[in-house]
Amino acid sequence: MDIYITNTLTRKKEKFEPINDKKVNLFVCGPTVYDHSHLGHAKTYTQFDILVRFLRSLGFDVFYLQNITDIDDKIINRARETNVAWKTLTEKYEKFYVEDMHRLNNTSVSKYARATDYIEQIVKQVKTLMEKGFAYTIDDGIYFEISKFSDYGKLSGRTELKQGDSESRIDENKQKRGWNDFCLWKFSKPDEPCWKAEFGDGRPGWHIEDTAITETFFGPQYDIHGGAVDLIIPHHEAEIAQMESASGKKPLVRYWLHTAFLMVDGRKMSKSLGNFYTISEVIEKGFDPLALRYLFLGAHYRDTLNFTWDSLEAAQNGFKNLKSQIANLKSQTDRTTLSPEKEKKIDEYRVRFMEALNDDLNTPKALAVMWEMLKSNIPSADKYDLAMSFDEVLGLKLESGISNLESNLPDDVKILMEKREGLRKQKKFEEADTIRKQIEELGYKVNDSSVIDASR
Repeated sequence: MDIYITNTLTRKKEKFEPINDKKVNLFVCGPTVYDHSHLGHAKTYTQFDILVRFLRSLGFDVFYLQNITDIDDKIINRARETNVAWKTLTEKYEKFYVEDMHRLNNTSVSKYARATDYIEQIVKQVKTLMEKGFAYTIDDGIYFEISKFSDYGKLSGRTELKQGDSESRIDENKQKRGWNDFCLWKFSKPDEPCWKAEFGDGRPGWHIEDTAITETFFGPQYDIHGGAVDLIIPHHEAEIAQMESASGKKPLVRYWLHTAFLMVDGRKMSKSLGNFYTISEVIEKGFDPLALRYLFLGAHYRDTLNFTWDSLEAAQNGFKNLKSQIANLKSQTDRTTLSPEKEKKIDEYRVRFMEALNDDLNTPKALAVMWEMLKSNIPSADKYDLAMSFDEVLGLKLESGISNLESNLPDDVKILMEKREGLRKQKKFEEADTIRKQIEELGYKVNDSSVIDASR
């Protein structure tokens, strides 16, 4: 079966054909590690994790590269605010980020590449752009001149900024030749980290790290570049301008994939609106991180997802129900001789599941096929086998099931669990968290898909 994905560059759904047969090089813009990762990160990185799992299930050799921005203005400012060394700050939040990704079961990344580990390659790329006449020097750094690159805007279809773009990443300087020219290399300032370069000591601009890293691993052209929709302009437009100018080869990327926004209570997530949530905050409120994954599976990656506590509660209940059904199937290990009709039905479910994903990674439809299959009359053992094969892509860890120990809990623990569940339904998460701690003090661990004796 052919795979079709929506290419932002052409604005069309296209047949996926890698440059080198079954070898796929994929890059997704990683986080800037100055704070905990939020729900928008969770959505984007989960959806790309599923894409990689899907491609690998079809036999593609996927090298999934993700950068870690560990030097920029936000990091320097946060380090000053907290009186912490910038390197200490970034190492701390990079660790938290990777931990959050593993809690969501986003484990398909082949390589995390820190920007500061590729300064030599960044300097080389800046030098190339200067030698080819695409860059100029002003008082605070070296800038890329957009007017020299005639294809600027081909990804977004525009050259002006709109609400929702990464406006905070626009480099301001009145000496710039063009309003949207961007900084490739920022000259050093007192008390800021810097690196040696023949054109002036300093540090990289935001955009240049990505193309220097991808050129190191993939060369000047590769298969897929992904990220959230707010990065299309200026960030991804800048990447195209840099790399295609430096190499003289087009296109930089064959397929551009972008995930839609995550809204919270119908509004853009913002600290000023009080609707900004980190991944760790959600988990600390008693939600299984894989319930978040289940929530994201229920929305197409190109559709805006509106997060509410009710929607997450519903996702957690659906996820628990799914795991419970899988646990029951696992306990029914009888193998019966299949009739031709049931064999055909099993094949049909397998084909329909893959067809859904082949069609621009339609995870809501694939999940619906899973539920329909579980309600069918095919034998339990075959349902279980199919569910496990589907979960290789979905990544919900369904094989863990629901612990049978829960039925053997002491009465006082069961009473606390019921009380906690009631508080959670009322969204009294702090009080529910207090109950959780009481349960753990009694020697039991709560993970919101089960309660188990911590001593076992």
